[in-house]
Amino acid sequence: MKNIVILVSGSGTNLQRIIDTIESGEIQNAKVSLVVADRECFGLERAKNHNIENVLIPRGKNFSSELSKIIPENTDLIVLAGFLSILKPEFCENWGGKIINIHPALLPKFGGKGMWGHHVHHAVIEAKEKESGATVHFVTPGIDEGEAILQKSFEVTENDTPETVAEKVHIIEYEIFPIAINKVLNNVVI
Repeated sequence: MKNIVILVSGSGTNLQRIIDTIESGEIQNAKVSLVVADRECFGLERAKNHNIENVLIPRGKNFSSELSKIIPENTDLIVLAGFLSILKPEFCENWGGKIINIHPALLPKFGGKGMWGHHVHHAVIEAKEKESGATVHFVTPGIDEGEAILQKSFEVTENDTPETVAEKVHIIEYEIFPIAINKVLNNVVI
């Protein structure tokens, strides 16, 4: 059984999707062994509702070092699921190839510092992009610079708003995140 640690900052909808797809067998041979939040959030409640060990480490300069102390050695994958804090380069290097993130855009476009959530969707609309989507990628010391594992796009129409783009992105995130996790954990060809 592969052990997944999930980092969250918000409501935990992607966390719930991961839990559900593990239970359904879409993600094979895996369990969520720990959920860590960087602020009080509903993601912690979701973990509690599924009897998953959970910890709150307040965000700040010591977050990565505190996180390093509690991640089990037998962790196979660390998943950033709506996680908003920046991990220290040393942490990313220590867990290189074992940390993934989902980003609400088609990287390398609209990535980097300050590009999260509604900021991304506003930027997509402002740039008059014809498409957007989501990217699951490896986490490296550079923000949103890791190799893409899986991307999926959709058409952005002239009637789209940041809110409608966000809704479309969430649908794609729920679709591709479990597929990418299963690929990384179990070497599944997609």
